[in-house]
This record gives sequence, C-alpha cells and structure tokens, in this order.
Amino acid sequence: MSVYLSTLDWVIILAYLILSLGIGIVMSRKGGRSTGDFFLSGRRLPWYIAGTSMVATTFAADTPLAVTELVAEKGIAGNWLWWNMLFGGMLTVFFFARLWRRAGIMTDCEFVAIRYSGRASRFLRGFRAIYIGVAMNLVVIAWVNLAMEKILMVMFPDLLFFGIASIELAGFTFGSHLLWVGALMLFVAFYSALSGLWGVSLTDSFQFILAMSGCIALAIFALQAPAVGGIEGLKAQLPATAFSFMPSVGGAESAGTLLQFSVVAFVAYLGVQWWASWYPGAEPGGGGYVAQRIMSARDEKHSLLATLWFQVAHFAVRPWPWILVALAGMVLYPEVTDKGQTYVMAIRDLMPSGLLGLMLAAFLAAYMSTIASQTVWGTSYIINDLFRPFIRPDGTERYYVQVSRVTTFLLLALSLIVTSRLDRISDAWKFILACSGGIGPVLILRWYWWRINAWSEIAAMLAPYAIYPILHYRFHLPYETSLLFIVAWSTLVWVVVTVFTRPTEEGQLRSFYRRVRPGGPGWKPVAALEPGVEADRGLHRLFVSWFAGSLMVLFLLFGTGKLIFAEYGMAMLYGAVALFMGWVVYYNTARLGWEKLG
Repeated sequence: MSVYLSTLDWVIILAYLILSLGIGIVMSRKGGRSTGDFFLSGRRLPWYIAGTSMVATTFAADTPLAVTELVAEKGIAGNWLWWNMLFGGMLTVFFFARLWRRAGIMTDCEFVAIRYSGRASRFLRGFRAIYIGVAMNLVVIAWVNLAMEKILMVMFPDLLFFGIASIELAGFTFGSHLLWVGALMLFVAFYSALSGLWGVSLTDSFQFILAMSGCIALAIFALQAPAVGGIEGLKAQLPATAFSFMPSVGGAESAGTLLQFSVVAFVAYLGVQWWASWYPGAEPGGGGYVAQRIMSARDEKHSLLATLWFQVAHFAVRPWPWILVALAGMVLYPEVTDKGQTYVMAIRDLMPSGLLGLMLAAFLAAYMSTIASQTVWGTSYIINDLFRPFIRPDGTERYYVQVSRVTTFLLLALSLIVTSRLDRISDAWKFILACSGGIGPVLILRWYWWRINAWSEIAAMLAPYAIYPILHYRFHLPYETSLLFIVAWSTLVWVVVTVFTRPTEEGQLRSFYRRVRPGGPGWKPVAALEPGVEADRGLHRLFVSWFAGSLMVLFLLFGTGKLIFAEYGMAMLYGAVALFMGWVVYYNTARLGWEKLG
C-alpha cells in the first residue's frame, strides 16, 4: 500500500525544502568568514536559538519510532530507558554549561589541549577526533538514515530511484529507498556546508516547530480514529499498566500484560547509564553538539539558559504526542510485529490531504536537523582537532572553511555505506552505550579533580573493548548486564592508570585553572598556587539546583500527562510541585550571581 500525495501535499513539502535551502543561502556569508563563524556562529547565538537547536538535533527520524517500540513493549514507563538521561542533562545545566562557555574553545575535543599536557594529550586529541568525530558519528548518522529508509519503505513500498531498484558498488548494495535517503543527505550537506552552524541553528528552530506541529496533529487524528475512541477508548482497550508513568520492577507478569523491568535493567538504566556512558546529546559533563551549542551562545548566562531550555523541551514538552500515537497504534495495529512501523502506518492511514504533506515535511525536518547538526559537529572535530593541528597548521581561515565544506560531503557519503550494513537501530544504540561504559566519571571529574590526566581518558575509552566481545559473543549477556560489568571494569582500569601515570604538568593545570575557574575541593593544590583567581563557589547550591531542576522537569512531564488523561487534580498537584521546584532553581542560581553571568 503506497501513499497518494495530493498537489497540496507536494506544495507543502517543496515549500519546506525551499525555505530550508533559502536559510542556508542567506546565512552563507556569515558562516563563511571563519571557522569560528562556521562552527560556532561567531559565539553570538541567543539562548532560545541555541537551546532549540539542541532539541531539534535530538528529534531525529528514528526517535518517534523508537518511543513507539518502547511504549508497545513496556507502556509509558518504557520511556525511562531515555528519561533517565535527564539527570545527566541537568548536571550539564548547572555544573558544566558555564565552564564550557568559559573555556573559549571551538570543540569539546579541543578541551584536551587546554586541560592536559605532553604526548598523551596530543594523541588523545587526535584519537578523539577520529573515534568520536568519525567512527561514532558515522554510526549515529547511519541509524538516523536507517530510520528514514524504513519510513520511506512503509510510506512508499514500490518507490524506485529514477527507475532504479538497487545499485551495487564496491561490494555494497544500495536499495532505491536508501538512494533517496542519499539524495536527502546531499541536500542537507549543501545547505549546511554553505552556512555552517549559523544556517543549521536557524533551520533547526524552524524545523523543530514544524516537526512538533506535525506530531501534535497526528496525535489528534490518532485519538479521533473510530477504532480508538479518544482517551477513554484507549483506557478501555489497553491494560492499566500501559498508562503507568513509573516502571514496575521484577520478573515478567502473566501472559497478556506488559513486561516489567528486571531488577538489573532498572539498576542499569536509572542507576548507572545516565552518568557512566557516552551518548550523543546526553554526554556526562556535556560534550558533542550540546557543548558546541553551549560554546556558540552569547555568554555564560545564555549558555546556561540554552541548556536548561533543552532539558525542559526534550523531556517535558516533546514526548507526549509520540506516546499518544504509540498507544493508539497498539489499538489500531495489534498484529504488527515491528511496532516502530505503526507510527508511520498511522501517518499513512489517518492524515488527510494537506496534513499528510505537513507530516511528511515534519519527518523530513526531524531527519534533516539531526543530519545537519551531526555533520557540522563531526566536521568540526576533523578540521579543528585533526586536520589543522596535525596535517595543515598554516592554512588561512577561508581555506579551513573550504576544507570543512568538502569534509561535510565526504562524511555523509561514508555514513551511507555504514547505513547499508545496519539492520536494527536499537543494536547501534546499545553498542555505543556499552562500548562507552565507564567513560562518564572521567568526563565529569576532569573538570573538578586536578589529578585526572590524558591517560585516564585514554584508558576509559579503550577499556570496554577488552571485555565487550567476550560478554557479547562468548556469554551472550543482555545489554543491561553487560553495561554493569563494563562500567565496573572500565572504572577499575582508569583509576589504576591514573594512579600509576604522571599528572598533568603544573603549568598546564595552572593555566586551565585561571581560564576556567572551576570550584570545589578537587582543585585545592592548584588553587593554592593561584591565590588571585576567583573560582566558582557554592557547589552545594548547584547540587540543590540539579535536584530541583530534575524534579521540575519530571513533574512538568507527569503533570502534562495527567492533564491529557483528564486526571485534573493530580495535574494541578504536579504542576504546583513543578512551579515550586522552578522557583528553587531560580533562587539558588540568583544567589550564585545570576545577574553577573551576562
């Protein structure tokens, strides 16, 4: 069954594409002046643009499909598999956002150059550029491509690429749907290569609004479907466990009901993953494209507000339209085995002419915003942390911008090859989370403990690969169990390596301390050598803000859900708690010198 697009649908889709390209062309002059403009928008982004760009980047084509799978398997509480990352995100808001902005660097990879010293520091910077900017980034882009390919296959199963069903090239097979994804990538590469982060951030904001509008419209039509019968119809046709916001811990329930979280899974997701593993958009201590947006903000105040808005929008604003469609899909398509596809089927079967075009444009927006951000971020690693320092250190700014544009196209071409080898999105997610297990504590402590050195990071990055193949291929352990073993092993390795290797040179530590001014007892030996530096104070207030901010977002998330499900008393109670926690955040931040951040 293929979707028929009316003239109005095509007009909406083409208008979206033209507007996205137009923004890139208009902003190309700003983005082409220097690498600082290309990768960081000249450090002049306001908080609402920088924060919305973060949200849009995490709103990929795969995200609604993944949420649909989680809800179908474990109900609304299944979203704790990613909701747990809120706690790490709030750490970034209050403990790290201002430090990233204060560092005055271009990429989080460049942090290595100002924090560590010696040959190990140079090796780590180049290694991170290749490992994260190329290898891990290609996997991320590939799973986003795979989701878009699956969407096209459901919506247009007989779609050919200009009459071609597939192409074989150098041993790789590219089907017609993947070729169309490649064409979309070329379009994204063109406008992002023109304008860099200036154009990407502005198109991200526009694309986020479009994507959310489409998702809300789909949720309304899904609830109004006769077979669903609105919220009351959902409650009548689905088990009560499907509507629980909190996970149930234990073994499997009786047949016909949703599965519970195992104790190991509960501990892994809520107790370990959010601080222990690296994941794009949820790196412990910040990092990746989140750090890039933080460093592009106008000042420290804008960096904090941008990251706070990201957490609110990402966790409290965005999920409910996806969740409602996922619940409706359980009623509309009970026999479909690939539950992620039911989200796309709802688009195909429920959206009328005009709104169908809007929804397809929304999916294009979700896909393109993520691809654009990932490529600009990955290219910044390759140029700023590999090409410039190690290959061509004497180039002009315009030369580096030109190389950046070429690199953008090459990165996307490589990602298409990786996509052709992927079958399951969730497998790629789990591989990245497992193979980064244990790096989190190092990424956090390097800001607050002088003794962390380059060898600590190197050990934490490489240690998981020593046991991951054994756990996965020899013992066939599930992801959650493997994660716990990997985190324990990696932590042991990097702690031992830290103790038995030389610390960073004193001059480098003092320079970093003067530049970033981190607070806390972990810098006491360095602080004693720099008595004139006014470091951050009041870490206890930051912990209170972190705790209150996390509760604020959670109660806002749950309060919205209670309002949707017509539980008005609980909605008002949750809303009141969210408001109070918001006041606590404001009060604590003001006491720390909010008015001085700008």
